[in-house]
Amino acid sequence: MLGKGEAAGQAHLHKDDDGGEQPSGVVKLISAEGFEFVVDKKAAMVSNTLRNMLTSPGGFSETREGEVRFPEISTPILEKICQYFYWSLHYSSGKETSEFQIEPEITLELMMAANYLDT
Repeated sequence: MLGKGEAAGQAHLHKDDDGGEQPSGVVKLISAEGFEFVVDKKAAMVSNTLRNMLTSPGGFSETREGEVRFPEISTPILEKICQYFYWSLHYSSGKETSEFQIEPEITLELMMAANYLDT
């Protein structure tokens, strides 16, 4: 997971329709404040809502651009959601277990966002 202004590291690049380069296999999630989180597409697919947005036929901008804006989700909440995506991938096999830590002061806002994202 990368924040705005951070290097993509080892992400593979491909040419987009405009001739620019975009990381393949990643999705950009943008918070209400405009902070950009670049996450692996596999991690984003933990959310059924994101899966539907990114894989639906019909030429939706989220599918074409690999970018989803969340005008109602704040940066700290979206960051926690991205952390959950990776936590869920890591522990989905059930071989290992670990609690996902949630700070009490963000619980309500996080639950509302998780409900919207169907995670």
